[in-house]
Amino acid sequence: MALPLTNKLKSLMEENPISMHVPGHKNNTIGSLDKLDINMDMTEITGLDDLHHPEEVLHESMANISKHKDYDAFYLVNGTTAGILSVIQAFAHASGDYIIPRNAHKSVFHGLEIARGNALLLGMDISQDTFQYLGPTANNVDYFKNDHKLAVYTYPNYYGECFDIKSQIEYLHKLQIPVLVDEAHGAHFDLEGFPQSTLNLEADFVVQSYHKTLPSLTMSSVLFIHKDAPLRQQVINYLSYFQSSSPSYLLMSSLELAHDFYRNYKSDIFFEKRQTLINELKQQGLTVIEVDDPLKLCVSHHAYNGYELQELFETQNIFIELADENQILFVLPLWHQHDTYPFNKLLKKIKRLKLSKQSSISQEEQMKTTTIGHYKYSANSRTRTVNVKEAEGEILATHIVPYPPGIPIMLKGEKITANMVKLLQYWSNQKLRVEGIKNNYIEIKDE
Repeated sequence: MALPLTNKLKSLMEENPISMHVPGHKNNTIGSLDKLDINMDMTEITGLDDLHHPEEVLHESMANISKHKDYDAFYLVNGTTAGILSVIQAFAHASGDYIIPRNAHKSVFHGLEIARGNALLLGMDISQDTFQYLGPTANNVDYFKNDHKLAVYTYPNYYGECFDIKSQIEYLHKLQIPVLVDEAHGAHFDLEGFPQSTLNLEADFVVQSYHKTLPSLTMSSVLFIHKDAPLRQQVINYLSYFQSSSPSYLLMSSLELAHDFYRNYKSDIFFEKRQTLINELKQQGLTVIEVDDPLKLCVSHHAYNGYELQELFETQNIFIELADENQILFVLPLWHQHDTYPFNKLLKKIKRLKLSKQSSISQEEQMKTTTIGHYKYSANSRTRTVNVKEAEGEILATHIVPYPPGIPIMLKGEKITANMVKLLQYWSNQKLRVEGIKNNYIEIKDE
């Protein structure tokens, strides 16, 4: 029997890859996942409780995931997506529309479709450092109405940039609009030297992907629910709908270990090694942008686009989180005493990078929409596929999602413009990983 995935993973590990991407355990070199044993892959036998009705050991374990006295923690074994879907669905039958930013993860749009919900799409500020969506513009509040039922914010953005979310949460609460914060990339927030979590800002729901930045297994996340959050029990009920009825005890145990790591973490070694890495990157002629979250570094070079840089780093078996037209993104390890991360090997491999002075691939500007708009739910209708070069004027029947970061650039229901066709063709020609494009074809409405 062929074992393509198993063999691929084994061959990759034999090449000793260096991780500058998620998950936070960095190929099991950060944290203490070695305390897990494959024999601990158990089911709900006597003594192991039930995640969907926790009364014993799981209840105690989640109670220990304490980051703020006003919140209760709930394990997610189907990723942060399960938490997002549960909260959005809990508000499905409330009156009014949702509020979402344009840099919402695809899971938010999936949640809207499941809930058959419409949304106010917020106008966005563009980062002058990374050229990505930063956060909703302040004047969005002029469009908020007290009949909006739930706001879903992304904080920080995928590149580790923060914005003044505090004032927007406060304004939303004045209008009695509850707030869900997709803090997927902020599980390490509130550690010394790192940004503040929205758990300190009285958001009603905060969901964190522990596995992205802390040393837990992929798919292990935590939903924090404020003790006074509206529809609190309905959200808890929907967690059983959107999560496996056979939750992994390995995932849940890894969350426990990751939180213990977080609780005892000292960041001095991290910042020392981070500066050493930055110095080495700059020594090689690379530009390093230090964003709000010290765990993220954006790296660029005047003669290369991000995709070319990614290829160069991969020649040294250094795997980065993502690339775009301008840069690559590093997600750093939370270095600590006695970690086994190959830091010195990383520095040596960076010294070996062969950077020339010419770029061979032209760059294409990403679409960025800064104006306020609306997302309308539409039931599935007849669809057909069309070559991207023939798509101008047609209506998209699916979201177009570069992955990572998993943020839809073009939305289902949008009319395809000439600029959109140009970008679709660029992605397709460069064979970039974009969900919604397959062999130069996309799905459109057939009406």
